[in-house]
Amino acid sequence: MNRIIQKVLRKAADTRFVQKAIADKADLGPFKERPSPRALAGIVAIGISYIIGWPAVALLGVISIHLEKPMIAIIGGPLTYGLSHLVFILGMYLAGADYTRIFLRWATRKTMEKLMGNLDEDSKQKSEIVK
Repeated sequence: MNRIIQKVLRKAADTRFVQKAIADKADLGPFKERPSPRALAGIVAIGISYIIGWPAVALLGVISIHLEKPMIAIIGGPLTYGLSHLVFILGMYLAGADYTRIFLRWATRKTMEKLMGNLDEDSKQKSEIVK
């Protein structure tokens, strides 16, 4: 493995966030609990934002081509996409950062364990080659 990548991995592993995620054995246990009505509304809003995002913009494009009115796509596309972005932000606000933080801690732990394990294996292989 490249020395630069090794250095970056070791630097990341030294951060408090990574060390705490590994020490706490961060898992996805809180996802087993029933979400609050507010968090559920946020998750639904995020889902709706995906529906009114690119699919709606594409539909407006098809309609504008079919009706030969390009202004439908020119004006409606950005407005629809902007609306979907606002709905997504609302969903994130309602759902809160807790679920995101739980997932990121778990993903960080799993990723660093895997990468650092590979890093250790590469070091072992190189030391065997040198012998």
